Amino acid sequence: MKSLEAELETARSLSVATLADSIESIGFDCTRCGACCTGEDDGEHTATVFPDEVRELTGEGGESPESEAQSASESSTDRDWRDVARPMPYGLSEGAGGLEGETFEWALQTDGCGDCSFYEEDDAGVGACTVHADRPLICRTYPFSVALAGTSQPMGEAVDEAGVVRAHECEGLGREIERDEAEELATALKERAIRELEEAIAVRDAYEPADPDPGEVVVHDSEGAKRVDGTPLETGVDRT
Repeated sequence: MKSLEAELETARSLSVATLADSIESIGFDCTRCGACCTGEDDGEHTATVFPDEVRELTGEGGESPESEAQSASESSTDRDWRDVARPMPYGLSEGAGGLEGETFEWALQTDGCGDCSFYEEDDAGVGACTVHADRPLICRTYPFSVALAGTSQPMGEAVDEAGVVRAHECEGLGREIERDEAEELATALKERAIRELEEAIAVRDAYEPADPDPGEVVVHDSEGAKRVDGTPLETGVDRT
């Protein structure tokens, strides 16, 4: 198996044009069905979000011109870390007071139904993302992923593959896509693959066992160990 560093170099060398060719050959047009934003029968919606993407959604990372055009009621500045992200559930166990233990990375926050907290449906049942301008890379690129070790796979089984591009379960697959849209998706897909591998390497290099107390959750990301509210946790010391 290639090292993460070797996979990162592969990701950096990916051709956007070739990725776009693959996306075109598979075909895609979003139907706004909401399946990629809602929970599955066996659990909550789980989508990886990077620390800087969390800050973007809380308003700490600055806003793009597109996001600045959103209405004041959709402003991200009223959100805190826990409004945006929750600990990735994998590796955590159920304790007396809820989940506890150590995990890696963050997932987008969910509502009481297990759906992404930023997903809304109108009266006609058409879904929409309320933070569309600042949505994370995994959302920008769904239903596609790059078949490289160390990159994350979104929810839904891979049902098609062209080159290094995998397509995951989505009713929008197989539909005609314009070349400029395919290139935009391909650009984001390459960026995501690079970011995921950079994050994986940084998590590996920064990891120190935290030995959390009962009832405590510690999340390890590329910036180190954090509490559930995103604040840093000092590791390697006696915290009693």
